[in-house]
Amino acid sequence: MNRFMTVAVAGAALALGVATEAMAQAKPDVLVKQRQAAMTLIGKYWGPVAGMASGKVPYNADIVARNATYLENLSQMPWDGFHESTKGEKSRTLPEAYSQKAKFDEIAERMQAEIAKLGVVARAKNEAGVKQQFGAVGKTCGACHDGFRAK
Repeated sequence: MNRFMTVAVAGAALALGVATEAMAQAKPDVLVKQRQAAMTLIGKYWGPVAGMASGKVPYNADIVARNATYLENLSQMPWDGFHESTKGEKSRTLPEAYSQKAKFDEIAERMQAEIAKLGVVARAKNEAGVKQQFGAVGKTCGACHDGFRAK
């Protein structure tokens, strides 16, 4: 059993090293396209939740629960695409995203946490909780867009 564990740990370490190396070698323009794709999908699944939470669209708990779950996963994806090597690439990211990296990362982490809370209340079919959490998610998204994204 110990030999198996040693091989498994070594294999996992190798895979992590390969993944880290692959990210380091990713072309900056590809990283930008990937983060933009993730953000586009976040918008796709956020839109219906926003419409329902704000009362503009009839509320459907099943769609909200599905979209909130997608959002939880998608909210993890864009951040490695904000690598230092992408500073000079054409995008709507302001230079402050790189010069104020700790603040940028803190807002990203807060957004992920707020979306996770949204997922919990959405899967519980708690419409009032979704409507309340909708505002918290929107605030974190807005904080990043206001400080780190060109209009």
